[in-house]
Amino acid sequence: MAGTLYLVATPIGNLEDITHRAVRLLREVSVIACEDTRHTRKLLNHYGINTRTISYHEHNERERALELLRLLEAGSDVAIVSDAGTPGISDPGFQLARLAIESAVQVVPVPGPSALIAALIASGLPTDEFFFGGFLPARSGARRKRLAELSPVPATLVFYEAPHRIAAALKDAHEILGEREAVVARELTKMHEEIARGRLSELAARFSSSKSARGEMVLIVDRTVIKAELEDTAPVVSIAALVTALEAEGLDHRAALKKAARELGLSRDEAYRRLVAERGRE
Repeated sequence: MAGTLYLVATPIGNLEDITHRAVRLLREVSVIACEDTRHTRKLLNHYGINTRTISYHEHNERERALELLRLLEAGSDVAIVSDAGTPGISDPGFQLARLAIESAVQVVPVPGPSALIAALIASGLPTDEFFFGGFLPARSGARRKRLAELSPVPATLVFYEAPHRIAAALKDAHEILGEREAVVARELTKMHEEIARGRLSELAARFSSSKSARGEMVLIVDRTVIKAELEDTAPVVSIAALVTALEAEGLDHRAALKKAARELGLSRDEAYRRLVAERGRE
């Protein structure tokens, strides 16, 4: 019989964020495929796990996937882990999972931490519908084009972003998506965890200095554009003047008030209150 491929989620920072099941399976499998064996060894040592590890990252994923598939077909159980979080989510894992499925090898998810979910649920932005866009393109032109494509999506937008690009990404997001509520979550579950909330323009200013940009980041943007607030200089229509003008045209007071309310988009009661207030100031 073929072995089983386990996709095992591991902590995104705090080593306590791992399930009992994940620890047990990491002890029981024949080999653990790691994005970075040195990084994963810290986790394994913490839990006294001595299972053999093998590198499995974006630069050797294609060749190593075939090697691991042969182990699976020979009956060995294999676990995939990324440096942090859930494998296959902006991390290696997809190709081997696809190969295993095509070869009728059982693929089993072992759920656990995911930075995008942790950031989303703590963001305070809507979680009923969200779109995960992975990493935004590194170049500004491609990034702005991608943001323009996603602008009409009626869901909360979630991205991963590198610290040295967060300022440029926020600036582009503000210019392309318009003013929206947004969140930058960094160093989740770690000592210096921060969840910065505000409008895109405010966050762009906050992270404009490279000193403010540290650690792995999740950028979350609300689906709704904030409508521009009316300027204080906007003309205010006097309902008293409007009623007086309508009365001069021949309407009686009641009819003039009703028509003025309709033209100003007010209820009759609100129009009456405003009329009394204005005339009280005369």
